[in-house]
Amino acid sequence: MITWIIVIFVLGYACIALEHKLKIDKAASSLVMFGLIWSVYALMGPQADTGAQLMEHLGSTCETLLFLIGAMTIVDLIDMHGGFYIITQYITTRNKFRLLWLMAGITFFMSAVLDNMTTTIVMIMMLRKIIAKPQDRWIFSGIIIIAANSGGAWSPIGDVTTIMLWMRGHVTTVPLMAYLVLPCLVSLFVPLFITSFQFRKSHGDNLSSQPLELRLPQGVGKRFSRGIFFAGVLGLLSVPVFKTLTGLPPYVGVMFVLGGLWVITEIVYGRKREIEESIKNRVSKVLKHIDMPTILFFLGILMSVAGLQSAGILGSVANYLDQNVHEVFTISTAVGMLSSVVDNVPLVAGCMGMYPIASPEVIAASADPAYLQAFAQNGLFWLLLTYCAGVGGSILIIGSAAGVIAMGLERIDFGWYFKHVSLLALLGYLAGVVVIYLESLFWMTV
Repeated sequence: MITWIIVIFVLGYACIALEHKLKIDKAASSLVMFGLIWSVYALMGPQADTGAQLMEHLGSTCETLLFLIGAMTIVDLIDMHGGFYIITQYITTRNKFRLLWLMAGITFFMSAVLDNMTTTIVMIMMLRKIIAKPQDRWIFSGIIIIAANSGGAWSPIGDVTTIMLWMRGHVTTVPLMAYLVLPCLVSLFVPLFITSFQFRKSHGDNLSSQPLELRLPQGVGKRFSRGIFFAGVLGLLSVPVFKTLTGLPPYVGVMFVLGGLWVITEIVYGRKREIEESIKNRVSKVLKHIDMPTILFFLGILMSVAGLQSAGILGSVANYLDQNVHEVFTISTAVGMLSSVVDNVPLVAGCMGMYPIASPEVIAASADPAYLQAFAQNGLFWLLLTYCAGVGGSILIIGSAAGVIAMGLERIDFGWYFKHVSLLALLGYLAGVVVIYLESLFWMTV
């Protein structure tokens, strides 16, 4: 049974990685892999409790998917009402040095609230309005990829893997943000500092005087656009607060926010009787644009990893690492490096399956409580994993959704990115790991 499950997972993962060459959507591959793994487990494993295990894993997986559906709908609602043009209209500098830092800063903090993919799309669309030369845009795009991944790692709602760890209780809001904001800033600052001076030296100081243009969707005024933007962003920011105050799962909070925005837009559009119904961006219309293949991909991959966990494979891997490595920095840093090549969602899901949250009783009874303490809630391992899985994806352009989106929009060559950006991203990634190490020394002495 174990051999069959491993073979299915490896082949399925290969199909996901070779999605573009095979011309088969990764969602399809992940769903087939999910079905085959659980079928083998049901036929060859302990059949008595297979159904119960499946329902348990499906419940926790669906919590993550519901959160993503709600968050994606809110972001799309903001976008379809031109909310992101609010940011665009305030970018007036024509100096490339200042613009590079400004775009990096906006991306870093925007991706902490929105998903990395949406943030990258918005920022690259801004670049096209500001910079005409594609080669210059490639350099800016490389920094945007790094900033999007670094910014998403320190916020509980900034990245899919961070959301997974946060929703499952491995990390909580305040320790996550307090511990990781500085390493994430450093991981961006190092490549940004090097690039900005290289860029300034070789490409000159100023851009052409091409003005920015502000275009809102038909039937949407500036007041309505700003209202949706601020209501959506503040709503997303309130979700961690909602979870802290009520103790309810985050998907309840994000669905509450979505419902509130739905009511607001229905009232506003109800009063705009002079506008044709076909151009009104109601939530019911936005829902039709949700990226369901991505949602189904997450369903397939998370449930496939859950199958590995139920079969005991992840536990065996964890035991091997404990006995032969027994060092959380090495394990987490390796995961981060691996996330530059393969999708970080199954990597993080696998680590969550290998290492359950260590309770105080388990830590106290352990032969090595200092090591096991790293796997407690907000333990060093989970904080390291959050950082490494998120930031490590910047090392190669194919290592993150932000990189893949930029690659498609700007036609950035894999080789060009590897030559001009990968080393800078790696230096920033390792610098952030060093900062976490220094923080761990300080926290242990306090």
